[in-house]
Amino acid sequence: MFSRIREDIRSVYARDPAARNWFEVLTTYPGLHAIWSHRISHKLWCWGLLWLARFISTLARWLTGVEIHPGAKIGRRFFIDHGMGVVIGETAEIGDDVTMYHGVTLGATSWTKGKRHPSVGDGVVLGAGATILGPICIGDHARVGANAVVTQPVLASTTVAGIPARVVDKAQDAE
Repeated sequence: MFSRIREDIRSVYARDPAARNWFEVLTTYPGLHAIWSHRISHKLWCWGLLWLARFISTLARWLTGVEIHPGAKIGRRFFIDHGMGVVIGETAEIGDDVTMYHGVTLGATSWTKGKRHPSVGDGVVLGAGATILGPICIGDHARVGANAVVTQPVLASTTVAGIPARVVDKAQDAE
């Protein structure tokens, strides 16, 4: 458990030049607090304690401004910077080393059961206010621009921006 917390704090240092010391990061980064609360609520969700999982995620939303459904699957070193207004739906899947800025939504486009939220690959950056909707995939190392509305899959190492999101850059080699 403590090794994961240290790993989370190191990921903040790697992606936020404003991070000054471990105590400040530990006590004042609501994105981290939201992720730690999600780990608890997700474990409870997997154990079938659905109400308790939802209750803990609701408390975390009140405290952090970040709403993560306990059913969402989140990888390692996930970093939410300035997390207010982030919404992550029940069937969303987020890979390792993903950076998400404030106001991002990983939402659904239907009320049917089953996979309804996006899957985000490793090393993805989701810009402030981006909205990614439906059971689509955002490929590894892709970038989604601020306020983009994404309703179609995004290939690996591609940058999309706009409403609706369009490809603005395609890297030759994946990082």
